Amino acid sequence: MNKKEEKAINRLSVSDRVRTYLHHPGSLILWLLVVIAAIATLGVLFYLIGYILIHGIPYLTPDLFAWKYDSDNVSMMPAIINTILMTLISLVIAVPFGIGSAIYLVEYAKRGNKLVSVIRVTAETLTGIPSIIYGLFGMLFFVTYLKWGYSMIAGACTLAIMVLPVIMRTTEEALIAVPDSYREGSFGLGAGRLRTVFKIVLPAAVPGIMSGIILSIGRIVGETAALIYTSGTIADVALNPMNSGRTLAVHMYSLSREGLHTDQANATDVVLLIIVFLINGISGLVSRKFIKGEQEA
Repeated sequence: MNKKEEKAINRLSVSDRVRTYLHHPGSLILWLLVVIAAIATLGVLFYLIGYILIHGIPYLTPDLFAWKYDSDNVSMMPAIINTILMTLISLVIAVPFGIGSAIYLVEYAKRGNKLVSVIRVTAETLTGIPSIIYGLFGMLFFVTYLKWGYSMIAGACTLAIMVLPVIMRTTEEALIAVPDSYREGSFGLGAGRLRTVFKIVLPAAVPGIMSGIILSIGRIVGETAALIYTSGTIADVALNPMNSGRTLAVHMYSLSREGLHTDQANATDVVLLIIVFLINGISGLVSRKFIKGEQEA
């Protein structure tokens, strides 16, 4: 039986659905709630995107993409470059620690270990802490105590701490979702635990891991409060990690706060939205290519 025949068998006609809902009114109520929630979510999403595009696109001018920022052009190009650098540095720090921690918790730690439970509760607690708290911690520890000053590396380390619980928890859930038969088959063929983790388990968990990384990228790109206290607001390209620099979100906040360049702030919002979509799209494409390559192998 092919997939089309299975779908035809599993598909209910309209009369069958009506009959089912009449016998089970609760199912009808739940279906209506799901439809209403989906419509409301899509409506809010399209409204936000439409509002941003309508108020921002008319003010996208070549001056906003000048290589040098000044008070006349309020260029966002340095902020775009700083945003990319900040994202890369933060992920380089957070991804190895997050994935490594998840591997230890799932593959090496004993099941039922109280330490594992404490780590999971701590990670979930850290996920809910407001970003301003992370910013104050980063200012006190990285900026003041370590004497890094307002710098890209101070902001990147702060953001890495912010997104670390997200990457760790999503990776952990992705590893748990891999069937134990994969591990047992690998052990049965003589592979060690380390080889099994990196050759069998991790490739199967890539979609879940990429989901956590994509969520982390979205939080890094859109973060403002934590970076104001750690990386500063200087509108220059920070090629040196020890230099201060503002990201797109901080740039947009600074323009809005001044009240003199509200239109340019709206245009910056459009570019920020496009960058987030591009990063998410590229990440999803890489994930699908990786999965396809593993299946063909």
